[in-house]
Amino acid sequence: MLYNWLSHNYIEVLGAVTGLTYIYFSIQQIIWLWPLGIITSLLYIYVFYTTKFYADMGLQIYYFFISFYGWYNWLYGKTGDKKISVQSAGGKLLIILTVITVVLTLLIANLLKRYTDSPLPYWDAFTTAASIPATWMLAKKILENWLFWVVIDAISIGLYLYKGLYPTVILFAVYTTLAISGYLKWKEELK
Repeated sequence: MLYNWLSHNYIEVLGAVTGLTYIYFSIQQIIWLWPLGIITSLLYIYVFYTTKFYADMGLQIYYFFISFYGWYNWLYGKTGDKKISVQSAGGKLLIILTVITVVLTLLIANLLKRYTDSPLPYWDAFTTAASIPATWMLAKKILENWLFWVVIDAISIGLYLYKGLYPTVILFAVYTTLAISGYLKWKEELK
């Protein structure tokens, strides 16, 4: 029975394993998180396409490309000659990123309702929309990316339970816990 389940879900399981390694590397600020992000994204493009979470699938395409940006940015920094360190966003940037999240959520939800058979268009749209600035903040080593991830990951657990994506539920439960840990670790480094 387990073998049968694994034979039908091995891509999701592999994506969950690479995803867990990715988040661990993120917290520890290990540069190899970015190549793992590329691999994880490719695996989850397939998983989300087959489960009709189209916004999440599109987000994986974004993750694929921003992983190259993050990789470069963590290697060479803003000026191309030094590595970047953890920084805080500040209130103005957080407000801008929150507004961007709200606007993107409404736009993506409208597209999903109009053009797809997405079962939960607003929730799918929110997790996708919020993940865009969160990943950008991670690439810039902005502390508050972890706060975005706590909310995104917790809501994602409900989405993936709804679709029966149990390895991904476990992954996102761990992600939620690790996002809290990442925030605390990066905050300590910021001091």
